[in-house]
Amino acid sequence: MESYRRELEELSRRGMLRSLRTLAGAQGPHVRLDGREVLLLCSNNYLGLAGHPRLARAAAEAALEFGTGSGASRLVSGSLALHEELEARIAAFKGTEAALVFNSGYAANTGILQGLAGPDDLIFSDALNHASIIDGCRLSRARTLVYPHGDVDALEALMLRERPARRGRWFIVTDGVFSMDGDLAPLAALAELKERHDALLMVDDAHGTGVLGDTGRGSGEASGCLARIDLHMGTLGKALGGFGAFLAASRPVIDILINRSRPFIFSTSLPPAVLAAALVAFDLVDSTEGHARREMLRRNREVFAAPLRAAGLDLCGSVTQIVPIVTGAPRPTMRAAQTLLERGIFLQGIRPPTVPEGRCRLRATVMSEHDPQELAAAAQTILDILREQS
Repeated sequence: MESYRRELEELSRRGMLRSLRTLAGAQGPHVRLDGREVLLLCSNNYLGLAGHPRLARAAAEAALEFGTGSGASRLVSGSLALHEELEARIAAFKGTEAALVFNSGYAANTGILQGLAGPDDLIFSDALNHASIIDGCRLSRARTLVYPHGDVDALEALMLRERPARRGRWFIVTDGVFSMDGDLAPLAALAELKERHDALLMVDDAHGTGVLGDTGRGSGEASGCLARIDLHMGTLGKALGGFGAFLAASRPVIDILINRSRPFIFSTSLPPAVLAAALVAFDLVDSTEGHARREMLRRNREVFAAPLRAAGLDLCGSVTQIVPIVTGAPRPTMRAAQTLLERGIFLQGIRPPTVPEGRCRLRATVMSEHDPQELAAAAQTILDILREQS
């Protein structure tokens, strides 16, 4: 125990100690934190669906009809009709033959890569991919080559170098929207590359599904190459306002995962309330209301980001609802986050190992339900605090 205490003291000394905060009430543009209302600028509830009455009603009705739990894994006690209905809905949404739901985005990425790749295979992974992709690559036991972030030319050079000794399957794996930078992967160019080199393209679209593209199909739709992506991973707990994750892909891929993906095989499946809420969320994304929420999100994002960009701050090339403001070292980053909280704005400072050394940041996320005037005021407050600390 003493060694853990010393480790915690060292983390605190370096400005790297993490702790939990408790919110009261539902997710929304404002939350109650430590007994007072604050503006929430660090939620992935991009379309405001986590508090939508239709999702809440569907979840409550499903719990009353089907109970609170699913009982076991689907291979042990069977699938609920809601599992199959949701997977059919997801497949239709992404334009694939089939889909499979997982219990979290982390479980999905580790389970997809572990289930599909093996020692004879090769994974090409973007340098800024999510930690769950990195861990999935490790669990797969496939050889993994990391290419510079978004650099298609460097990736192709790696592929040409590896081609003479090729044995198994090749995978290109990338985030669609990078969660700490808010930028987009060059998906159209990656799709061309995977076709030239007979690879499978996997896109983690956790932060794009429901938000990007004319109909909310995600970063693939926004890039004009949705149908050319082989493996569409997405989450149900960000823009879709619920919990869980999925893969949409061909039928053989899904069937292999049912037989080989350890997080799927050995986990109790998602409960009825979660499944029912997700079905309603997809309906809302496809509705006129969903379109209006995406438009409001785009406008709100620009209201917030424009003054920060005009002031010359480093926003990491963000073009999405994730707006990072680079601050450098851990201590000034956390001091700025604490000062913002004191002034009624809740957003998180992000430190290594989540981001590289020297690239700590305030990671702001915009929601469709935010008031534009409040966002403009929050951006000005951030500018004021950073100037005060400089």
